[in-house]
Amino acid sequence: MSCIFLLTACGVNQQTKDSQLTLMKTTNPTPFVTDQHKSNNLVKKIEKDVSSFPQIYDVAVVKGKKDILVVYKVKHLHRLKMKKIENDLKAKLEKKYPKENFTVSSDYKIFLETVRLNEKVKSKDISEKDAEKRFKEIVKLTKDMK
Repeated sequence: MSCIFLLTACGVNQQTKDSQLTLMKTTNPTPFVTDQHKSNNLVKKIEKDVSSFPQIYDVAVVKGKKDILVVYKVKHLHRLKMKKIENDLKAKLEKKYPKENFTVSSDYKIFLETVRLNEKVKSKDISEKDAEKRFKEIVKLTKDMK
């Protein structure tokens, strides 16, 4: 009887478990746009540019109406140089895409919240309006943490 309960309980929170695993493994979430009517080409190019940094091993890119959020995880051996990596990354993105407004973060909490938003958008559990609102909250949280 307890095995049935345990198996049932495991399946209920699979999405939450997947989100929590993002901190321990490489997830490479699909870049996405909060406005479903816009093209994903720009965010895919940005993801490729960020992934080209050898110190970075996991990237999530989200484009809202005004901002682009780039969150990433740094390889353990390079964690002492995180501020330099962030500055180099932001400079490269601003040079290559001068018309865009970037928010860049290597914070795990921001990465986790971004992955959760991505999951909701992919499963269509959130409206475009709510996705944009949540995106703005995450960007604000990023700026508050600095």
